[in-house]
Amino acid sequence: MELNDALSYEMQREQEVELRVERALLLAFLGLELEARNDHFRVLELDETHRTNLLELGRLLAKTGNHKAAQIVYAQSVTHHPNDLVGLVNLGSVTLQLGDSAGARERYEAALAIDPEFVEAHGGMYYALKGLGEFDAAVRHAQKAFGRKNVFAAPYRGDEPAIPVILLVSSTGGNTPVERLLDETVFQTYIVVADFFDPNTPLPEHRLIFNGIGDVEVAIEALIAAENLIAQSRARVLNAPSAVLATSRAGNASRMTSLTGVVTAKTRLYPYALLAGAGGAKALDEGGFSFPLLLRVPGLHMGEHFVEVAGADQLAAEVAGLPGEGREGAELLAIEFLDARGADGCVRKYRAMFVDGKIYPLHLAISSKWKIHYFSADMAERPDHRAEEQRFLQDMAGFLGPKAMKGLAAIQEALGLDYGGIDFGIGPDGDVLLFEANATMVVEQPADDPRWEYRRANVHSIHNGFREMLMKNLLVS
Repeated sequence: MELNDALSYEMQREQEVELRVERALLLAFLGLELEARNDHFRVLELDETHRTNLLELGRLLAKTGNHKAAQIVYAQSVTHHPNDLVGLVNLGSVTLQLGDSAGARERYEAALAIDPEFVEAHGGMYYALKGLGEFDAAVRHAQKAFGRKNVFAAPYRGDEPAIPVILLVSSTGGNTPVERLLDETVFQTYIVVADFFDPNTPLPEHRLIFNGIGDVEVAIEALIAAENLIAQSRARVLNAPSAVLATSRAGNASRMTSLTGVVTAKTRLYPYALLAGAGGAKALDEGGFSFPLLLRVPGLHMGEHFVEVAGADQLAAEVAGLPGEGREGAELLAIEFLDARGADGCVRKYRAMFVDGKIYPLHLAISSKWKIHYFSADMAERPDHRAEEQRFLQDMAGFLGPKAMKGLAAIQEALGLDYGGIDFGIGPDGDVLLFEANATMVVEQPADDPRWEYRRANVHSIHNGFREMLMKNLLVS
């Protein structure tokens, strides 16, 4: 009797697991992500090894910005299914999103050891190696990834006929992260890797083109290819490649230096070998730079390979710590240091988004360190900093003042982008201190934590503004 009871219980458990997984997949398809996640967690309690459940739960968590939780789930999937290519690549991808290029590389290497031709692993390896400064090796993986497959159809789950759109991207990175803003219940998105797409091949069906190639410093060839591709289309194009081509850090600093209410940082490219040699400090001095200054590898973000040089005597050592030695054509950006510290000694970095001619506040990061990103700033454990950010989000114009608002409007007009963003500080006289302005800015959903509730309305407004921009341009196409 006890054996029969045990067998009956096991059969009921297995049946519940399969039914809950099926329901979770259906709920996710219908856009009910919270309900789907709850079912996935219940399955996790019943069977912590279920492959589909682990992969889909990880995907949902990553989609909603919970990258750390997604990493834990994918790691569990790899533990139980060590030879599963999808689990390995997904773990690599979320690890890369968390800024751990070395950890991501290990996962992609494990996938390629199983299948040396796995396209997705080669694509991930490209971005991981790029983050590690191994650019030549990265390019080889890009060829293997995108040379074979350069059109990807995103899933569509709407009830009405889909609106087909093209999202142009670059194989070399620097892409605008807008995939999640292209509603899967409305748009059928075709992602086209512009620098590998054959221009003699017809583009996929489309009513609108969004150029998602946002960083001219790493994707100039892709932007040129994108210009050639859109020439064969009669559809409206958002974020025209010609506008993006003018948004390099050095280009922005030069063309926006005369804007009223705006302070730009002198920015210039130098050969790596020049700054690494005995004449590096002299070359910087002749270029109008003084110490402290900043050095960074072009085209990288999230603070990777970005350092402060306090004095001429530290220049050679700091350059040596950056990738580029022995690589032909390697360059570094020298950037004037703009002091964004407030009276309390903390640095404040604001982010606002430019969408279809409107300016939306996104976040304020406050930190005691000059290299500041929202995820590493002093926000989570500082109620006073969150309260300050909330005031900025609820009344940007009143918080920043008219001089800064006019400066932001001037920068937006000069950029000429349909969709982009700006990272900036505020100077002692109310000027906008321009750190970066381009089409690559990320709009992250706040984590599921009541501390961030005040930020959600602003993210929602940006999403709505983006959708309204798309629909408006469809009407006139």
